[in-house]
Amino acid sequence: MALAVTRVILKCEDAQKTQILDLSECQLMQVPDAVYHLMRHTELKSCDLSGNVITKIPPKFAVKFSLITDLNLSNNQMAKLPDELCTLACLERLDISHNSFVALPHITFQCPSLHTLLAHHNQIIEIDVDRLARSRALEYVDLSDNPIPPRMHDELKKLSRPAVTVSERQKEDWEEDLIL
Repeated sequence: MALAVTRVILKCEDAQKTQILDLSECQLMQVPDAVYHLMRHTELKSCDLSGNVITKIPPKFAVKFSLITDLNLSNNQMAKLPDELCTLACLERLDISHNSFVALPHITFQCPSLHTLLAHHNQIIEIDVDRLARSRALEYVDLSDNPIPPRMHDELKKLSRPAVTVSERQKEDWEEDLIL
């Protein structure tokens, strides 16, 4: 345990110089309060929290790291994001792939600078396609390897902007029996 704490502290000290906080693969269940304390005088540009067992990001994350442009939350156990993340005015790239999302988080439509959203390998079945189409900032969304319902899948494929990647739809068993 002490080794893991030391590792996080050293990574925070590195980030004070580079403005890039890499806490990937640190066996974190949450972002430790000590991280906010250690980073209080650092304007973080990038944060990598991938490969942990984090279930949620606290609202204060957006307040403490308000200038972040790249946030990697992939390979965790998250199913939702705090509404406060939409206040990240500089956030350009968000990776929530390999998590437990069943709906595309609505805050992703509200981040003013978010142009790349990676949400592949989740359990996403709910997507507000109209809001996605109206999103001003989003340019690319990866929704591959999600169990997207057939009608929604077809709607996503018709979008001209943002560019959306979806996996080829697997026909349902009952569709195989239909003769057209």
